[in-house]
Amino acid sequence: MLIVDKEGILIRYNVKMEKSMTPEDAAAELYPKDELNRAIAEAIFEGEEDDVIDGLKAAIAAGKDPISLIDDSLMVGMKVVTELYDQGVIFLPNVMMSADAMLEGIEFCKAEAGSSPKPKGKVVVHVAEGDVHDIGKSIVAALLRANGYEVVDLGRDVPVDEVIACVKKESPMMLTGTALMTTTMFAFKEVNDRLLEAGIRMPFQCGGGAVNQDFVSTYELGVYGEEAADAPKMADAILAGKSLAELKATFHKH
Repeated sequence: MLIVDKEGILIRYNVKMEKSMTPEDAAAELYPKDELNRAIAEAIFEGEEDDVIDGLKAAIAAGKDPISLIDDSLMVGMKVVTELYDQGVIFLPNVMMSADAMLEGIEFCKAEAGSSPKPKGKVVVHVAEGDVHDIGKSIVAALLRANGYEVVDLGRDVPVDEVIACVKKESPMMLTGTALMTTTMFAFKEVNDRLLEAGIRMPFQCGGGAVNQDFVSTYELGVYGEEAADAPKMADAILAGKSLAELKATFHKH
């Protein structure tokens, strides 16, 4: 006797459908409805800088405000990219190409308007002292910029003294650090201690291949970011008034 498991068939069917869906298909459902904004958002997703500028020119010619296009099309397109990256649908090269296209678009809009949009906040990013692997930091910086934050990028192999001096000078809302090697991640503990000595209590988001939650939890200001996409989410949470304890409760797995 043949027993038909309808639920099992449906589950298998849905899995097959999901696997056959292309990144373009997934993105199509997230684009804005407005035709001009949609064309720009699609160009951002595809990482086509020339198409982004052409789309912006067409939208401005149609009467759209250059600064409003940053939020209504450029940011929307980048949000599609970050959401699909977060879901594992697209990967690092896509994110970097889209971020470059978005930044080109922002510069064009600023030039057309003769003014700049006010950033949501300032974040300092760096790679731990002794570590030259900066791909994670670059992703974090790109995603933060894509979400409207001003980024002070200190680069790779940054001495602790330089990190502290920059935080004192820039007064950011958050500091991020990445480390790929276990021998370098201990610089984060020194950064934490030096910030506390200076009376600076601010979220210090740490991540990277060598870093894990258990380590970050050993120092007071540390908040673990498992994925690069956590950085803008943390910044948004800080803007929403979340405390350091609440950030840890939200982003740390228990």
